[in-house]
Amino acid sequence: MSDANETPPQVSVVLPAYNEAGTIAGVVRGCRAALPQVEEVLVVDDGSSDGTAACAAQAGARVLRVERNGGKGHALRLGIERSVGDILVFLDADGQDDPHEIPILLDALTAGADLVVGSRFLGRFDPGAITTVNRYGTHALNGIVNLLFGARLTDTQAGFRAVRRSLLGRIALQARHYDIETDLLLQAIKVGGRVVEVPVRRGARRHGASGLNPIIDGVRILVRILRVRFQSANGRTHLEGASDAP
Repeated sequence: MSDANETPPQVSVVLPAYNEAGTIAGVVRGCRAALPQVEEVLVVDDGSSDGTAACAAQAGARVLRVERNGGKGHALRLGIERSVGDILVFLDADGQDDPHEIPILLDALTAGADLVVGSRFLGRFDPGAITTVNRYGTHALNGIVNLLFGARLTDTQAGFRAVRRSLLGRIALQARHYDIETDLLLQAIKVGGRVVEVPVRRGARRHGASGLNPIIDGVRILVRILRVRFQSANGRTHLEGASDAP
């Protein structure tokens, strides 16, 4: 049982964003409404050209600006490096994840998990929230991960997550693109972190278009699975090119 006088852990919400001006303000406000005591909502603007940074800042986010688009993985790793929380929450900036479900993930961390994944397959997809190609592709990747890592996971590619910084300190993330979710998940498993899935809802995208390419990124994710399974980590990489937005 924890001490009643113990200081609660600080929570940072990290949102990698690329040309999400149409949704980012609503996501930031949703995060703050779901977590009134959140330490920060940190938006990493990954070289956007549509005013994403300004919209995020106006909604109350702390913004890091990357001058040139470097990929989701690069942006998320930068957010991890620059955030201050003991617990980090990740979700997509496109409005498809529901910020009001963040407490569900945090409750699972409180119960003893190191990494909590919001599973869309344990929960539900709204109409139009996932393409047929992406649905079957995710199922295939789930099967490969479960076979190679002895896991029983339903949504290895979900981006809606909560993680303890203490776990992040034990791994060295390498991914720069959409394979970042795979990199984090599988490295957590390799070091013995407790991974838990909870059901969440996935909404349909209402603005813009996804940058994920099912073929290119699918192959990249598969390579990442094999690399993490059969190779040792090479250590951290230095991240450059970002500054706090005024």
